[in-house]
Amino acid sequence: MLKKIYLFATSKSEHAINIKSLDVRFLKPDINFSNYDYLIITSKQTVKALEQYSKEDFIDIPALCVSLKTANSYKEFGGKILSIGDGYGENLAKSIKEYPKETKWLYLRAELIASDFVQRSRDDGYSIEEEILYVSECSQEILDVRVNDDSTLVFTSPSSIECFLKNNTIHPNAKVVVIGTTTAKCLPDGIKYIVSQNTSIESCIELAIK
Repeated sequence: MLKKIYLFATSKSEHAINIKSLDVRFLKPDINFSNYDYLIITSKQTVKALEQYSKEDFIDIPALCVSLKTANSYKEFGGKILSIGDGYGENLAKSIKEYPKETKWLYLRAELIASDFVQRSRDDGYSIEEEILYVSECSQEILDVRVNDDSTLVFTSPSSIECFLKNNTIHPNAKVVVIGTTTAKCLPDGIKYIVSQNTSIESCIELAIK
C-alpha cells in the first residue's frame, strides 16, 4: 500500500494531500525604483506584491531571479530578466559578483529570510538595499493538521517545517523530502531526509512518489 504524501507548500499537487503552509500579507512601502540598476527577486510572492505598484516605475529594471520558476513568473508579469540563479538564495552572491561594485541593487523580500547572501555581498563591498514586500505567517491549515503516522512529508521552505512542528512531530519512520539544503537545516536533529534534485515542487513530488 502506497504511503500518503503530504505536501506543505503554498502551491498544490494532484499527487499529494495539500496543506497550505503559509498565509501571506502584502506590504507596500514607498520605493523610488529609479535609484536602482537591478532588482533581486526570490519568490513568486514578490511578483504578486509588485502588482500594488505602477508598472511603469519598475518594469524596465532587469531582475536577478533566484530560480527559473520565479523568473518565469516575473517574465509573465512583463518584467525583464537579468539573470537566473540555481534555486538557492545563498548562491545569489556569486551572480552579484559578476557585476561592478558600483551597481545599485534592490532586494524585494519577505520579512523573514533564510539566506544571508545580502550581508555576505555587502561585506564584499556591493551595494544592496532591501524592502520588505510581504509577511508570511503560519496558516491555520498547517497548525490544525495532525500527521501521526509514517507518511511521506514534503517540505518546500524552512517556514513550512517550523509551522508543521508547532503542533506535530515527525514520525521516526516517515519519509521526508525537502526542496533544498537550506530547508533541510531546519529539520530536527536525527531526522533522515532526501533533498530533491531540482528546487521545484514537481521534483519533490516525483521523488516522494518513488
